Amino acid sequence: MGRVSLAVLLLGTVVQTWYLGREWEADELNDRRLQTEQLEASRWGRTVHRLKNIFGFFTEPLWEELLPPPLPAPHQKPYTLLVSIDDLLVTSTWDRQHGWRTAKRPGVDYFLAYLSQFYEVVIFTTQYHYTAIPVLEKLDPYQFYIAYKLFRDACRSVNGTPVKDLTYLNRDLSKVILLDTHPEHVSAQPENAVIMPKWTGDPKDKGLIAMVPFLESIGIYKPADVRPILETYHEKDLPLEYAKTEALAKQKHIEEHKKRGAASTFTLSTLFGRSSSPAAASPVPLTYLEQKRLEAQAQYREEQAYIHANKENFERLIKEEQDAMAQAMPSTFWGAASALMGPPPGPPQPQSQPPAQSPAPPSAPAAAPTAFSILSGVSGGQAKS
Repeated sequence: MGRVSLAVLLLGTVVQTWYLGREWEADELNDRRLQTEQLEASRWGRTVHRLKNIFGFFTEPLWEELLPPPLPAPHQKPYTLLVSIDDLLVTSTWDRQHGWRTAKRPGVDYFLAYLSQFYEVVIFTTQYHYTAIPVLEKLDPYQFYIAYKLFRDACRSVNGTPVKDLTYLNRDLSKVILLDTHPEHVSAQPENAVIMPKWTGDPKDKGLIAMVPFLESIGIYKPADVRPILETYHEKDLPLEYAKTEALAKQKHIEEHKKRGAASTFTLSTLFGRSSSPAAASPVPLTYLEQKRLEAQAQYREEQAYIHANKENFERLIKEEQDAMAQAMPSTFWGAASALMGPPPGPPQPQSQPPAQSPAPPSAPAAAPTAFSILSGVSGGQAKS
């Protein structure tokens, strides 16, 4: 019987190995979003690839699509901004006296609130959810700014290193920007990533706020693909280089306005001796970027005023939700065991007076599409090589 069992086992192994080397199937390619030219063409290569996928549970993201399908227009923001947590939004320290302490980076509240007008803000961290969620609840207590949260189980594991593979994101990668402080975490799609210096706890740091003008301009100009723009600033001090580019664009705008004013100096009024000095000329109008920036800042102030006016109501709703969850949770070991073995507990009893629902915050103003030469340092309508 032992010999027969061993022979059957070996025969089954040979048959299964031969079956794993079969040609790629259409359903298999669709499920993994792959093309035939991207995969092994030999039978042995197909066998090895499928064997690795058997153990992919431990190395691949838990879901084939990390985010739900985009919302229908006009509710879906045109761009997705993926933001890490560690050493970018917060930093944590540990000592014997206080244990673990976490500090928010200067400007993080403004960064999330203001850019949420232009982006679908998604937190993508290599932390586990049970350590990251308490931090995110402090950063966005009313869940206004962060649309989705992705944790360690949404990453691939490459040689033991978590990697954020954006092909699982369920979004158009031409509209995705990833902010991180670890290059190895974005090695799958470096063309979509901006690597920022780590924040070490300096209370006077301005690195996060310095990124706002660049990200804001992308949301205003709406380029068809963000990756060529990010490539322009690759391995450069992005905030500094973009500030120079915007300053040059502003200077060019002023010079063009002066030329138009000089061309119209000889008018009917000069025939009657009226002054045509520069002091009498019209002021330089705002650029398109400056106009939309003022609108976005006004929208931000309006939203913050709305939150401040309804803060007590938001706090009450959060407290009621926490109390309802606490009441539904078993308070003893036997209660927890009964909940696991028996039917789930029923929903909490409705209150005599349901809490009033707060109106939704005002939405961000729409920005008209236009050229995005300022984003990539274009001068005179020709892109830099």
